Amino acid sequence: MPPTGNARLPGTRPEGAHNEAEAAARVREMFSRIAPRYDFLNHLLSLSFDRLWRRRTARRLGHILAREDARVLDLCCGTGDLTLALARGARATVLGTDFAHPMLVLAKEKSKRALGGHGFSRAVNRNKNSGASAPEAGGMEYLESDALRLPFAGASFDLATAAFGFRNLANYEAGLREILRILKPGGEVGILEFSEPRGRVFAPLYRFYFTRVLPRIGGLVSGSAASYQYLPSSVLKFPSAEELRVLMEQVGFSDARFEHWTGGVVAFHTARKP
Repeated sequence: MPPTGNARLPGTRPEGAHNEAEAAARVREMFSRIAPRYDFLNHLLSLSFDRLWRRRTARRLGHILAREDARVLDLCCGTGDLTLALARGARATVLGTDFAHPMLVLAKEKSKRALGGHGFSRAVNRNKNSGASAPEAGGMEYLESDALRLPFAGASFDLATAAFGFRNLANYEAGLREILRILKPGGEVGILEFSEPRGRVFAPLYRFYFTRVLPRIGGLVSGSAASYQYLPSSVLKFPSAEELRVLMEQVGFSDARFEHWTGGVVAFHTARKP
């Protein structure tokens, strides 16, 4: 079944980006610029629902996190909120990756405060040719890397996750194929992303807030109006939950499914590598 609608987009296209390389560069620059106010604005603009969504994601994946032999990769981890949610109380080893260095600096500092240094390994910066491997059993670590060119051998992880970062990839299909490559057979993926709610009352109210109010507040507080104009436009152009489910199956995942949370504001996708 060929993708329809927004799924024809190969990936995100920030204003002024004409190809995948330019899109990736602009996304990296954008998130590096807003990193200092990123957490504050996430909690403010979502009314702190983002904390709930990440905790729920960790609970949904708890059957893997409880395994001492499991290796978990949190992609596009930003300042590490989901990485920490996954690591808290987990027996699995958790690794967070992002290609925006300022985000990873903040993630490392946050993790040290939250965990008190216990079970935390230092952040590292390697490229695909460096032979990076999953961290040793237990604890967590951060790695600076591009989600479309991960520095890991195939079949290295039992679980891969992404929270509010997958839609920023320059190529969605390539991102899913890279996730499929690094997962072990039977490994799972969990993707948490914004969605468009439905309903004659809630949907228009939410769209007004998301496209008119949120960009103004975000731009004012962060000092980067363009970054918070990009946010609603990237969500509106992102494939629907059903289209993403179909794309996951097309690239080779099995048992792809999704559920909407908080009235359809977000969608949580899961799938398995055969």
